[in-house]
Amino acid sequence: MKTLLNIIWVVLSGFWLFLGYMLAAAIMCIFIVTIPWGIAAARIGVYALWPFGKEVVEKPTAGVGSTIGNVVWVLLAGWWIALEHIVSGVLLCVTIIGIPFGWANFKMVPVALLPLGKQIVDSSERMPRG
Repeated sequence: MKTLLNIIWVVLSGFWLFLGYMLAAAIMCIFIVTIPWGIAAARIGVYALWPFGKEVVEKPTAGVGSTIGNVVWVLLAGWWIALEHIVSGVLLCVTIIGIPFGWANFKMVPVALLPLGKQIVDSSERMPRG
């Protein structure tokens, strides 16, 4: 089922979201100082291409550097990538079939805004809380 959802996702919005993230990654990697943000953009871009069966979780070793890095990310690229997710989500929610995919877009907005200090794991590998 995850594979089918991912294939539909790639056709409807995943490919375009992936291109947006890769554009941000390429721009960030032009300047040496912003390479960490470029790597984060590429990592999240691959997740945005094939998201079903994966989860974003807080990285336990993330510290104040991630917070500062996220502020810089929001100013440089995070706001327009989050806007891309919102627009795509709204357009997908116009049809009944697209609602689950629109919802998946809305769930990606926080990671599009604040990607540092997070990691992507397979849903089956995630440890239960408690």
